[in-house]
Amino acid sequence: MLALSHYNSSASPLFPRFTNDSVGKVESRVAVEGLLQQENFTSVQPTTSGIIVVVLSMTLGIISNIVALFILANAYSLQRRRSKATFLLFATSLVVTDFIGHVIPGALVLRLYLHGGVRPENFNSSDGMCQFLGGSMVFFGLCPLFMGCAMAAERCLGVTKPLLHSSLVTKTRTKICLSVIWMAALCVAMLPCFHLGSYTYQDPGTWCFINVLTDTKEVDVAFVVLFSGLGLTSLAVALVCNTISGLTLVLARLRRQPGSHHSAKSHDIEMVVQLVGIMVTSCICWSPLLIFGLMSVIRSYTGSVGDDLSNYKTLMVMGVRLATWNQILDPWVYILLRRTVLRKIYLIAKCQVGLRGNVLGRWEPTSFPSSEKKEVNQV
Repeated sequence: MLALSHYNSSASPLFPRFTNDSVGKVESRVAVEGLLQQENFTSVQPTTSGIIVVVLSMTLGIISNIVALFILANAYSLQRRRSKATFLLFATSLVVTDFIGHVIPGALVLRLYLHGGVRPENFNSSDGMCQFLGGSMVFFGLCPLFMGCAMAAERCLGVTKPLLHSSLVTKTRTKICLSVIWMAALCVAMLPCFHLGSYTYQDPGTWCFINVLTDTKEVDVAFVVLFSGLGLTSLAVALVCNTISGLTLVLARLRRQPGSHHSAKSHDIEMVVQLVGIMVTSCICWSPLLIFGLMSVIRSYTGSVGDDLSNYKTLMVMGVRLATWNQILDPWVYILLRRTVLRKIYLIAKCQVGLRGNVLGRWEPTSFPSSEKKEVNQV
C-alpha cells in the first residue's frame, strides 16, 4: 500500500522517524484496516448457492409466464363474450408485463452477482445500470398493482351493473386504459431523472432501489411515499371491488331458484376467483416491501434509524425477495384457477364431504361447465 511505504520511508523529511515499536503498531493497524475492508468487500461476494437461487427463480418465472400466456392467448382467441374477452385482454397484458419484469431485472441482478456486487463504500453512487435497474423495479412493480386494481374495478362493474358495463367497457377503451397504466408507471419510475428522488445500490450490493436508508432528503421521502401510497391504494381498491363482486355473486346464487339455470354466471365466478387469487398474491408479495420502504425512509430521514440500520437492511432484502415472487406466482393463478380445474376441485370436495341436498347443492357442477365438453357438443 502507498500509505505503508510513506510510513517506512526514513529519507522523507515530511514524516518523523519511527522506532521499531511504533512501526510495528502502524503495520498492525494498517493490516487490521485492510482485513476489515476485505471483509466488507467479501460480504457482498456472490455464493454459488445464491447464483443457483437466482437462476432457478428466473427459470421458474419464465416457464410459468409462458405457460400462462399460452393458456390465456388460446382462451382469448376462442372467447366470444365481450366481458370475458376484456378480462382476458387485461390478464394477458398482466402476464406479459410480469414476464418482461421478471426477465430484465433478473438478468441485471444476475450480472451483478457474477461480477461480485458493489463495494459497500459505493452504495451511494448511482451509475447508469443502477438507474435502469431501480427504474425497472418501480415500473414493473406498479404495473401489476395498477392492472390488478383496474381488473377488479372492471369485474365489479360487470357483476353489479352489467348493462352499464356493456355500454362503457369495450376493447378499445380497455387498450387505452392499459396504455394509461403503463404511462403512469413509467412517469413515476422516471422521476429520479428529474432529480425528484434517487436510486442507489442496496445491501448486499446486488440490486438497486429508491434511496431509503442513507442520506435521505425530502425528495426521497416524497418519492417513497408516492410509490408506496400508489401501491397500497391499488391493493385497497382491489380488495373492496373484489369483496363487492364476491358477495354479489354469492347472494345471487343463494337467491336463485333450484330449477333455474344461468350458465353465463360461471364466467363471472371464474373471473372473480382469479381476481381474488391475484389480489391475495399481490398483497402477500408486495405489502412487505411497500411498508418496509415507508418505515425505513421515515426513520432514516428523522435520524432515528440508529443501531437498527442492519435490521432495516434485512427487512428491505426480505421485502424485495417477496416482491420478485409475485411475477412467479401470478401466472399460476390462471393456470390453476380455471373453470375446468375449479370444477374438478368442486367434484372432489363434494365427494369427500358428501354434501347432498343442502344449500351447497346450489353450486352444482354445471356452475363450472367444461370448455372441452362444449366443444365436443358443438362438433
